[in-house]
Amino acid sequence: MSLPRRAMEQMGFAVCCLTCDALDEAGTERCRACIGSHARARDKLTSGPSTTKAHRLAREFVSMLSEPGKHIDDATHGDSMLVYQQLIDSHQGKEEVITQEQIEARFAKQRAKEDKSLIRDVANQSPWAKKPPEAEQRAEFLSLFKTEEPLDVPTWDELIAEVGELLDED
Repeated sequence: MSLPRRAMEQMGFAVCCLTCDALDEAGTERCRACIGSHARARDKLTSGPSTTKAHRLAREFVSMLSEPGKHIDDATHGDSMLVYQQLIDSHQGKEEVITQEQIEARFAKQRAKEDKSLIRDVANQSPWAKKPPEAEQRAEFLSLFKTEEPLDVPTWDELIAEVGELLDED
């Protein structure tokens, strides 16, 4: 098994190096040929618009291979991406094997976590942020702000009658 070359990792083809039977020597003719052919294939895949379903699928696979850890939750290819990510991790010295159950548990934990908001959690320290004050408390607060008798607010009927009187005067 060869160690992945940087160019192959950047293109998302590190698995090719990890499964290669060539000697692990950087700069060999075989490495150059592989990197060159994969670069040409990737350029051909990613240039121009997709014309067929196969072309779109190939593009999707290339993007998945370049970042397999972001696609382990994919329903169809998640298991393959998990194996691929584990191959890369074991090469990089990360021996921890992540199982599907651990991944699902992590997603469940993230979904259950309450979102934090500076405005909601820090700036709004009102005791009524989640529950409004009782009617008794509201009346007490309103009485603190009253400086004079309440205004006599006319009803709609009184207003209409007043408008009628104004119209009759003309």
